[in-house]
Amino acid sequence: MKQLMKLAAAAALGAVASGTIVYAQAGTNNPPRARVALYRAAPGQQVALLRWLANQNRAAQAAGIAPGQLYAHTDGDSWDYLAIDPVTTPAQDDAVDAAAKKLGLPSGPAASIEFRKYIAVHTDTFAIGPVTPEQYLAMVGGQ
Repeated sequence: MKQLMKLAAAAALGAVASGTIVYAQAGTNNPPRARVALYRAAPGQQVALLRWLANQNRAAQAAGIAPGQLYAHTDGDSWDYLAIDPVTTPAQDDAVDAAAKKLGLPSGPAASIEFRKYIAVHTDTFAIGPVTPEQYLAMVGGQ
């Protein structure tokens, strides 16, 4: 539970720090979705993992998708990096793959195989937000 609270706090901080517009201000009833991932780098692979993540951001930006946010571990639990990325559509995934190819980066399954060389453990979870507590209460009928 303590790790979940840290993760939720980090995700909330990331959303605020990135200047993300709260979904209600954007004129939609659907809150944004994000993928939150924790990475533990394989021994000696921290720099290689960071380069891989930076290249993924390059491909995303080339495809017109916002780059992910990265948080580096400084104290506490055993993860090295926390990443918050927008949830993409299949068409956006195809655009990122095409951009990666143009940049000379691995794409598709080859990118996944390369990624796994740099990590010991990773977890992904999907979330909505950023939302305010009041907005979430309204969504769940608590207001």
